[in-house]
Amino acid sequence: MKFNIKYIAGLSLATVFVLSSCDKDFEEINMNPNSPEVVSSDLLLPNVMRSTTNEIAGNAWGIGNVVMQYSAKIQFTNEDRYNWGPFGNPYDSFYNSLRDLNNVIEISTEAQQSNYVGIAKVMRAHLYSFMSDAYGDLPYSEATQAKQGINYPAFETQEAIYAGILKDLTEANALLGSTAERVQGDIFFDGDIMRWKKFANSLRLRVLMRISDRQDPSAAMQAILSNPAQSPIFTGNDDQAVLQYLGDVPNQHPLYTTRSGSFDEYRLSENMEDKLKMLGDPRLYAFAQPTNASGAGIIGELDDYQGVPNGLADEEALQYSPTGDPALGGSNHISRIGLLWSCSACTSLANPTGYQAILMSYAELQFILAEAHERGFITVGSAEEYYKNGIIASLSYYKERYQAVNLPQIAEKLIVTEEYFAQPEVAYTGTQDQKLAKIGTQKWLSLFFTGLEGWYDWRRTGYPEIVPGPAAFINTVPVRYMYPSSLQALNGENYKEAIQRQGPDAITTRVWWDVK
Repeated sequence: MKFNIKYIAGLSLATVFVLSSCDKDFEEINMNPNSPEVVSSDLLLPNVMRSTTNEIAGNAWGIGNVVMQYSAKIQFTNEDRYNWGPFGNPYDSFYNSLRDLNNVIEISTEAQQSNYVGIAKVMRAHLYSFMSDAYGDLPYSEATQAKQGINYPAFETQEAIYAGILKDLTEANALLGSTAERVQGDIFFDGDIMRWKKFANSLRLRVLMRISDRQDPSAAMQAILSNPAQSPIFTGNDDQAVLQYLGDVPNQHPLYTTRSGSFDEYRLSENMEDKLKMLGDPRLYAFAQPTNASGAGIIGELDDYQGVPNGLADEEALQYSPTGDPALGGSNHISRIGLLWSCSACTSLANPTGYQAILMSYAELQFILAEAHERGFITVGSAEEYYKNGIIASLSYYKERYQAVNLPQIAEKLIVTEEYFAQPEVAYTGTQDQKLAKIGTQKWLSLFFTGLEGWYDWRRTGYPEIVPGPAAFINTVPVRYMYPSSLQALNGENYKEAIQRQGPDAITTRVWWDVK
């Protein structure tokens, strides 16, 4: 058989032409419209907000409340005894979210949507401050740059990270409101740009106070407060940064679906009980429930609320008796955490929308300003006014939350009176150290269930006194998280450099700003 060479050659040329034409639009033709390679900012934001806030809320429940002795554990007491190993989160989970935030910044910058860029910068600053306060030095400018070929990011000093955080917040304040796009997917503030600006500047004041033992914050703080039109801050509880949980999954508060046994491992701390009772502070009714043994139900008398010491061994904690009588010991004689946070399996009074995850409260801001004024960093307002505003704001917040879940028996107790302010332990009188101690103690009370903020602030101020329990593994309160153990395998050289500079990867190694 003879082949027609000309025909084959012509066919080959035609085939090459067709194939080359197809190849020309190959990427467009083979794009799956149901699986986009670029996700818009409004689709990225809600998951980042929800996942990171739930991580912060989880840290509040599992570590923050315990190490700051708001609560204590009566089972599996390792956290309460400081038997802490490496913490994989928030390190891993936050860096996953930071990749998405960097994508929001890149996508929205190209689209000239400055509101989205500003929001992402506020969130990035908040996540890095939370994570750096937990661990210390971190990958920062080289982090989340794998697409750019950086697989082993260098760790940067906390001082450098804080400079970057303040830069992000300053830029965010300028960007927010500079373009007109309506922000979608905002589950914090529903697209309210003014509230984002207030969060940015309030957070900036927190950050400046955090590093105040290292760097004088006076000029920066005064600049924020002297120009409220340009740099607004929280002006009431309605402004504060919280995630409001909803009635349906996945938006219920994380503790609502917790097993009753897991919820009941955490009880009112004796330290918190003593402070609240000494002050005649009505937040006792908000933060705790009457003991089962009291038979009081929703609300009781002061003696119906009992705490347990922190840092007991498992057996002693589970059998602890507030009276010292073994016959009156055990979990029925110890108060659970308040109904606002309760699980559905624990009580019919639990509500999936009661607990809001607090990122930063108006009360906290007022205590920051009180301290700033007392220490001479600012001249606006008065320290006593800020101090009283913080106490009132905290009580008012919990009153509103218990009203929202239809528990008026508790809500009506949450009123601050002139008699409360007149107590020697509360009245804004005394030496500067005494006044700072009162600010610190009231701020500690207000930071209940606010992530790890109570712990971070205590490490800076030392208020109130926190004493390790009798069965603690170390004789001092931890001052940082250990890095995830995976870092030694995945980024070993940079990890070694970081601990050589910062100090041993131990829970007793202080971070840069912690000079107490």
